[in-house]
Amino acid sequence: MTVMQAAGKTTMPGRRDWPLLLLVCVPALLAACLTLTGLLRLLPAELWWHAIGAPDLTDPRQLLYRHAALPRIAISLLAGAALGLAGTLLQQVLRNPLAEPTTIGTNAGASIALTVATLYAPWTLEHGREWVALAGGAVATLAVFELSRGRRFSPIAIIIAGLVISLTCNSAGALLMAINREYTQELFIWQTGSLIQNGDTATFRLLPWLIVAGIAALFLIRPLRLLDLSDESTTSLGASPVTMRLAGTGVAVALSAAVVAAVGVISFVALAAPALVKLAGARTFRQRMIWAPLAGASMLWLTDRAVQVLPFASEIPAGTATAFLGAPLLLLLLPKLRTMPERQEVMPSLHRRNAWLFLLPALTAMAVLVWAVLAVGYDGSGWRWASGAGLSELLPLRAPRVAVSLAAGVMLAIAGTLMQRMTGNPMAAPEVLGISGGASLGVLVFFVLSSSLDRSAMLAAAFAGALASLAIVAPIGNRRALAPDRLLLAGVAMATMASAFSAVVLASGDPRLDTLLAWLSGSTYRATTADALVAATTAIVPLMIVPFLARWLEILPLGDAAACGLGLRLDRVRVILLVLVSIPTAVATLVIGPLSFVGLMAPHLARMLGFQRALPQLFASAILGGLILVCADWAGRMLIFPWQIPAGLIAALVGGPYFMFLMAKRR
Repeated sequence: MTVMQAAGKTTMPGRRDWPLLLLVCVPALLAACLTLTGLLRLLPAELWWHAIGAPDLTDPRQLLYRHAALPRIAISLLAGAALGLAGTLLQQVLRNPLAEPTTIGTNAGASIALTVATLYAPWTLEHGREWVALAGGAVATLAVFELSRGRRFSPIAIIIAGLVISLTCNSAGALLMAINREYTQELFIWQTGSLIQNGDTATFRLLPWLIVAGIAALFLIRPLRLLDLSDESTTSLGASPVTMRLAGTGVAVALSAAVVAAVGVISFVALAAPALVKLAGARTFRQRMIWAPLAGASMLWLTDRAVQVLPFASEIPAGTATAFLGAPLLLLLLPKLRTMPERQEVMPSLHRRNAWLFLLPALTAMAVLVWAVLAVGYDGSGWRWASGAGLSELLPLRAPRVAVSLAAGVMLAIAGTLMQRMTGNPMAAPEVLGISGGASLGVLVFFVLSSSLDRSAMLAAAFAGALASLAIVAPIGNRRALAPDRLLLAGVAMATMASAFSAVVLASGDPRLDTLLAWLSGSTYRATTADALVAATTAIVPLMIVPFLARWLEILPLGDAAACGLGLRLDRVRVILLVLVSIPTAVATLVIGPLSFVGLMAPHLARMLGFQRALPQLFASAILGGLILVCADWAGRMLIFPWQIPAGLIAALVGGPYFMFLMAKRR
């Protein structure tokens, strides 16, 4: 068999079509039944045709049928087909079963570009939102490729870079919503992927993009099939792999941007549709190009109809529902990723002798900073330095917040240091590996099942969620030789699931949602003295225990073989350390919410400052983590006074670029 025959080999027509037909037709039939039921409830069938051509302007039912119900059906089908096609193209050109517009950052880039343009440069939208979304999506995608270039565009490197850029863009979008509160509701609905329509505008804007992209994709089928071969074989046949990848990626990014411009971010449809049709028998690229758009259209149509009948006070956006369903699929597909065999190394940095001597100045700096953030503030008359009686009046308001921020930063820094030394992964952190997400998921489940907000019960739920997240993530991460990257990506999937579930809870209409919103965003303005005492106690206890584990922490970064050779029982050691990580993470998540990147930044900063040995690094990380979060909380109080920005958003906006910097340095 020649190379060209191998590249063009297809299955016999019709032999495996019935599973594909079932995959497309069953969701479509269910969606059609739900649609017909809803339309009949809205308008009698005998008026349907009349309402399409010339609706009675005095009949609200006909107007809703013509300008809301029918356009919503059309946009769900078009958006689903576009995403199915985009996902198929990206997975083919990147040779990556997890590639899709959400996981490579395209959707987040398009979303933040449209948010910025809407708020600050609306004139850029005059010629179409699609072009602004395309520019943002293209920039984010190029940034992902640049960050992963040093690891030869390995699948996991691309996905990690994409998810980090997505988290950073989402944090920036949340910050913009906090600053522009008058537009918060509209921006939130759009960013979560709502298919609610008010006329045909979005449908007729998306349709030409889908047609043009579909025609371009047809012309690319034959060239892109060659990418099933190695790059050397493709080049020997006279084709350029780089050119073909750029062309395929360009079409996929354009489709994704058009969907974001029309309906917002719809997550994971582009991941699920190609994966499911492949499992159903579409083995060749040509078959996936045909069946994935059909599957995407039927899946999104069914999802949108399902969210309309769920018993919630307000409707769950379709993008949130697809994210909630797609995160488990990400976990299931993770073992299929190809990995690179190199061991991850820490960043080079200076080494301090007598590192303990430098902790005293650090403690002094922390004390000075805490005093400063308690005393310095802004009010209606300008900046003030409070002292004496004025400071005494402010302490009951500011002291609990500062104490909670300081303790939470210390706890997350301790957890991050322990995880980095335990896994040998310099990018490990409780927020990134899904432990914070699992803890928040436990709290959310308790929130749904209970009518009270008992702190002790919430702490138990957070701890149980953190342990459950570890139980799910750790086996996936250790399945192949390159455990750290898989562990990282599995953790991000858990965090995505927790985020989607939080959006579902927010749609429930619970009267306690104000408290939940403040907690989810990482805010401290509801902190109490009791919270401060619990957080401080939990931060101190690990610092007292860790010195007894110093030998383990020095040996574990050397690798499993060396650790076993030196007499460590790895299973027991890891269980103990994971419990020690879970407790402070759960408490930090409970008292301040699911924060981002503090547990990642603090250990790296300590190492860069020369604290290489386990115990000096851990104590230096604790000090730095406390400083980071105290500064983030103070900045959140001051930047847009009298409004406040949650400390978690400030930390994420600093931590996201820092994570990208680490990826770039490790190339």
